[in-house]
Amino acid sequence: MTIELDRISPPRTRVGLVAGGLGAYWPQFPDLLPQLRRSADRVSERMRDLGCDVVDVGFISDAQEGAAAAERLREAGCDIIVGFLTTYMTATMLVPVAQRSGAPVLLINLQPTESMDHATFDTGQWLAYCGACPLPEMANAFTRCGIPFRSVSGYLEDERAWSKIGRWVRAAGVRAALRRGRHGLMGHLYPGMLDVATDLTLVTANLGGHVEVLEFDDLRVRVEKVTDSEVTQRMDLARDVFELADTVNEDDFSWAARVSVGLDRLVDDFSLDSLAYYHRGLDGEIHERLGAGMILGASLLTARGVPTAGEYELRTSLAMMIMDRLGGGGSFTELQALDFTRGHVEMGHDGPAHLAISARRPLLRGLGVYHGKRGWGVSVEFDVAHGPVTAFGLLHKPDGRFGFVVSEGEVVDGPLLRIGNTTSRVDFGCDPGEWVDQWSATGISHHWALGVGHRAAELRAVADLLGVDLVEVAP
Repeated sequence: MTIELDRISPPRTRVGLVAGGLGAYWPQFPDLLPQLRRSADRVSERMRDLGCDVVDVGFISDAQEGAAAAERLREAGCDIIVGFLTTYMTATMLVPVAQRSGAPVLLINLQPTESMDHATFDTGQWLAYCGACPLPEMANAFTRCGIPFRSVSGYLEDERAWSKIGRWVRAAGVRAALRRGRHGLMGHLYPGMLDVATDLTLVTANLGGHVEVLEFDDLRVRVEKVTDSEVTQRMDLARDVFELADTVNEDDFSWAARVSVGLDRLVDDFSLDSLAYYHRGLDGEIHERLGAGMILGASLLTARGVPTAGEYELRTSLAMMIMDRLGGGGSFTELQALDFTRGHVEMGHDGPAHLAISARRPLLRGLGVYHGKRGWGVSVEFDVAHGPVTAFGLLHKPDGRFGFVVSEGEVVDGPLLRIGNTTSRVDFGCDPGEWVDQWSATGISHHWALGVGHRAAELRAVADLLGVDLVEVAP
């Protein structure tokens, strides 16, 4: 299922690239440096193929050139530094690069081909395959200098290695998005939900970024300025995206469209990258109607790359953003029921959903009551695309540290409720009761993101770059 909505494009990941080798070799083996430069050019080319912006500072041969490269990369403000070990080089050439940049460091050792031709190679040709030699030296020096690093070894056209490199680059992009991110929090906590409460300072402390505290009046004044023609255009867009159930009331649909346009303006005016919201309301007053009218606009925003979650679930809107930036969508999710007959965990949520990962054209259903919430209106209903999925949430530990919780499963066929909720059947390959007990034992809150694809390896890379723990539930 493909939803044709213009996604909000986040900044591209900025990769700082430096290649190097020991300058003492160049006069001894005249053909070596040209070969290593060709390898460095190929790495730069393949790095750009990953969809990132590459700041390539060229080839360094000694500590002085390393220091100059370090200063250029510091000024460039890179999201990750990639050091290409083409042959032996000393640690003093790369340590300043890592120290000054403030960015995560990835060391790559990619020899020209899978294996040397031992019968014909001379010393100069061997040295082109000697990128593994300095890796332990770099590891020792970086460790003693207190610099975290990670490494990938392989050969130039080794797709296994490039898959790992791509994973680190994507993880660096997620880290950068969080550090630059502006996350809206509008309204107030759902009364009694102790697990949802989040210390806003800890978001900045653990992930970086800024939490913008908003009032529902910030939305109200923008909704009041929406014109009737804008409402009509938004309703036309919704008809293109959704199938409309016969329970959809035209006045409720029009109101949801009006709120959707105002919500877009709110996001634009505050430059938000994500949003979590909730307002209880009373007796149909304006704030209750605004809260009840959010689902259409919030779902459209989520599909465009601005994850939006109800029930004031800031940590889950952040998890949705991480999953979205990895290409997995990420829909607002909780437990709904367990099917012990079929061995499935049924999960989903009322309210906003990530339309881009629907198994079919999503349905807009009219509801006279929102269970557990005040208000009424239109709601989104669909099943997540069948196939591999990942449940992913953020822990809030007693000591103030955040952590990741991950579990890979598969969305499968089976009967679904038709109550205006997203609902998916997930098979985790074990008894559903056992899975729920293990998942809950991690300390996860009752909400998380459900995204398409198996993402544990990518999320492990993101956790590494953020310096947070990851727990994988894999019964």
